[in-house]
Amino acid sequence: MCVVTSATIRSWRVRQSVLLLASFALYCTWQPWFAAILLTSIIANFLLGKWLQKNLTWLPLSVGVVFNLALLAAFKYLPPIAVHLTGFLHDFASVALPLGISFWTFQALSYLFDLYRGEELDPSFPEFALYMVFFPVTISGPVCRMPDMLPQFRRDELTSWANIGSGLRRIAIGVFMMQVGKLLGQGVLAGDGIVSGFDRTTLWSGPDVLCLAFGYGLQLFFDFAGYTHIAAGAAKALGITVPENFQRPFASTSPSAFWTRWHMSLSFWIRDYVFFPLAPLRREMWWRNIALALSMVVFGLWHKATWLFLIWGCYHGLLLVLHRQVQAAQRRLDWSPPEPLWTLISWISTATLISLGWIFFRANSLSQARVMVSSLVTPESYGTHLLSTSLYLLIAVVATGYALVVLVSDALERISSVEDSTRESSRILPALARWRWFWIPAIYAIALLFVLMITLTQEGGVGQMMYRSF
Repeated sequence: MCVVTSATIRSWRVRQSVLLLASFALYCTWQPWFAAILLTSIIANFLLGKWLQKNLTWLPLSVGVVFNLALLAAFKYLPPIAVHLTGFLHDFASVALPLGISFWTFQALSYLFDLYRGEELDPSFPEFALYMVFFPVTISGPVCRMPDMLPQFRRDELTSWANIGSGLRRIAIGVFMMQVGKLLGQGVLAGDGIVSGFDRTTLWSGPDVLCLAFGYGLQLFFDFAGYTHIAAGAAKALGITVPENFQRPFASTSPSAFWTRWHMSLSFWIRDYVFFPLAPLRREMWWRNIALALSMVVFGLWHKATWLFLIWGCYHGLLLVLHRQVQAAQRRLDWSPPEPLWTLISWISTATLISLGWIFFRANSLSQARVMVSSLVTPESYGTHLLSTSLYLLIAVVATGYALVVLVSDALERISSVEDSTRESSRILPALARWRWFWIPAIYAIALLFVLMITLTQEGGVGQMMYRSF
């Protein structure tokens, strides 16, 4: 109903009101006090923005940064610490995390930073509120920015049916991807999935750890990228384009390339508002490397303030710094490796190193991560596997299926563009490309039904979106 209403309203002020009311109403369905926290953040940041526009100095910006970080820390970082405290602070241990607080807090911060940088932004209070509470992205992103969103909120054009159709297609893709992520978590057989591999298993062989590391990265991708498709599709159907969050990260051939393809809206946020301000403080290369590592530490602690996420951030910071050293050595030695072989080696190395990092991201404790890493570096552990064969096969099938879908999709697009230019339609492949919107939905429906038959017949599993906990 909201999609159709927004698409058929020409007045942008009326459209803003409809979207704002719908977004707040939807957010209030979770917990009313969540909405109260969000409304407090909206009012405070809007007033801070007005202050910053009148007094473009470090003082209002500092107050805004402290306020937002304090609000985030009170609900996200204090409760885990309060478990170990006494007195009234111990009461904070039971405080629930408001939905999306990490995402809309970063959106508020980017608004203040953009104002400080001289961006000419003049949102009204309803426009700023809509920016903060826009329902497709409030809970788990993508992280949006005011310079991109404000012109779209003020657009008079009706949403085209082509955009509505494109949005609905992305929602359909997202639903399927999230179900595949759920299947990876549950496994084909009950208790034989990735969730069980981390939560119920206490002993792993080297191949088991590699299987779980790569499988968890795949699960997280399908779950989070699937959600992003749904969010972007819903926004598109409402006439709003939000940032992309994933761009085929498994095709990356370097850690740097990976972080321009994975969780892109947050990666670019960290780059623009953490790394770029830090890097110019000193000219020495060692400082730029430290700034890069610190940025990844912030990235890790944004998820949770635990030792595991600190290690995960440091690990990726180290990977990025080492990649820069390799690039510098290549330039210094004027060495250009053979392209096909080097690309293959780089792709395998990147996939392996990124996957190993997921151990720290997903492990339940430092001791579990230590045991898993120990299994990796123990040659004797590679002679067998303790996880079920069905999990190995499931991960292999999903990875292969995803690669085939990407390759076929690219081939169809390429053939379709060639056909449009040559108008040769008598061959089979061009005909398949031309009629793909007829036969692809049938295959989609069959695949979705097959996955649902497995996931819905099992008890438990991973029912909620994985990134909601961040």
